[in-house]
Amino acid sequence: MRENIITQYFEEVETTKKYNGYFCSIAEAITIVISGSICGLKNTSQIHQWANSSKVKEFLKEKFAINSVPCYYWLLCLVKPESLNHCFMKWVCSMMPEKQEGLTIAVDGKTICSTGKMYNYESLLHIISAQVSELGMTFAQKCTNSKSNEIPAVQEFLEELDIRGCLVIADALNCQKKTATAVTAGKGNYLLCAKDNQETLKKDIDWLACRKE
Repeated sequence: MRENIITQYFEEVETTKKYNGYFCSIAEAITIVISGSICGLKNTSQIHQWANSSKVKEFLKEKFAINSVPCYYWLLCLVKPESLNHCFMKWVCSMMPEKQEGLTIAVDGKTICSTGKMYNYESLLHIISAQVSELGMTFAQKCTNSKSNEIPAVQEFLEELDIRGCLVIADALNCQKKTATAVTAGKGNYLLCAKDNQETLKKDIDWLACRKE
């Protein structure tokens, strides 16, 4: 790993208010959180405790030139989620193969049931993710307020991704004309599921399948 490579990708993350950190930048704080998450830690409290151990402090200094760990309160508390997600996508995409043609990108949405008990969410949080099937790696995510918003969110999501030469697959919920258009506009190919609730399309597919037989 080249020194500071993670930190550099998060230098443009926007915050909800001005951050006056004298000893640790927002990018460095995010690097600490990512490193702790990779190590299997579940929350910022665990990550903060881990980061303050002598061995980890030495590691952060050597690998990322991080000389100080911020207090627990500053770990991601000021970060704008969309801005963080955009920078995170750029970082993960930098680890993708230079030649992406032929890769399969699976797009799917999942509801985070535990968010139903959190006061700052008006409804269950729904996360759309894009995974490279051949690598088993999720390289991008997008949040929506509910599953009912998944269809337009996926279409917007696809416009943000580099899908040139890739095969995009998705479930029947996302078998939509606008979704297919978003894929082809990005110079990708699509494989979408069709169910009986899309009667005309399903009949056309069955008819073509019979002709090929």
